[in-house]
Amino acid sequence: AAAGRTDPRLDLVMLALKGHSKNFDKVLKMIDDMISLLGREQTDDDDKKAYCEGALDQTEDEKKVLERQIEDHEKSMADAKEGIATLTEELAALAAGIASLDKAVAEATETRKEENAEFKETMAANKAAKELLGVAKNRL
Repeated sequence: AAAGRTDPRLDLVMLALKGHSKNFDKVLKMIDDMISLLGREQTDDDDKKAYCEGALDQTEDEKKVLERQIEDHEKSMADAKEGIATLTEELAALAAGIASLDKAVAEATETRKEENAEFKETMAANKAAKELLGVAKNRL
């Protein structure tokens, strides 16, 4: 036995041949049956191989589709991250602009307060001058 594994049907054929039987009809029929069986087994194996190859092709196609989807999602994520970074920069610029405007408004308010105080002072001085002129006019 080569490698310790022999087909019992082959052993039976060998036994029949060694038995010196003059009629080989049984042996030939056994051989024909074995050939037929091996043919059916080969056909089954071929069918299974074709099925497996088809399943592998389908799986590879599905894998390619999924890989493309992953690439698309990764690109979308990268674009979204870039958009987030851009918006963050724009928000920072807007916040700086608002701070600048708040400072300008505060400075303008302070200037108006100073101008208002100066105006009130000038008006008071004008009123006092008018009164003084009125007194001087009455004396004349």
